[in-house]
Amino acid sequence: MEQDQDNRIDRITLDEATVIARNEEIEKEREVALRDLVEDNLFRPMRALDDGHAGPWLVHLAIVDGMLALSLQDRAGSDAGTIGLGLARLRRVVREYFAICDSYYKALRRASAQEIETIDMARRAIHDRGTRQLAESLDGKVETDFETARRLFTLICVLHIKG
Repeated sequence: MEQDQDNRIDRITLDEATVIARNEEIEKEREVALRDLVEDNLFRPMRALDDGHAGPWLVHLAIVDGMLALSLQDRAGSDAGTIGLGLARLRRVVREYFAICDSYYKALRRASAQEIETIDMARRAIHDRGTRQLAESLDGKVETDFETARRLFTLICVLHIKG
């Protein structure tokens, strides 16, 4: 994807206070998602743009009062607002994703190649469903593409979703 240098995330951070204890596999997924997201993304926060802010953007992901908060800073480092998303519709798919990832990592140690492939296909399908749900939640708030939403969903999974 060719990037518009203004309509992109330049840096993203996670609220470490709300991050669950991570194993090596989850930490690797987090690192890959962070790197890939910054390298290639589309991110146009509508309200921030309407308010005169311009990217590229610094985004901080956190769970605040049971909501996903995407706190934005513009290219000048000024506060560009916070996008809040309800987590209710994502909770189930995140739990399913954690469960299938657990099965996948266990299968890597002792299952046949065919069993691993089957579990991996299910893992990808659940991740895609979560990505679509996130994209729907962002609709009207942030213009993004599927790959950016996919990487954001991975990072949301890393956050500890309370309740």
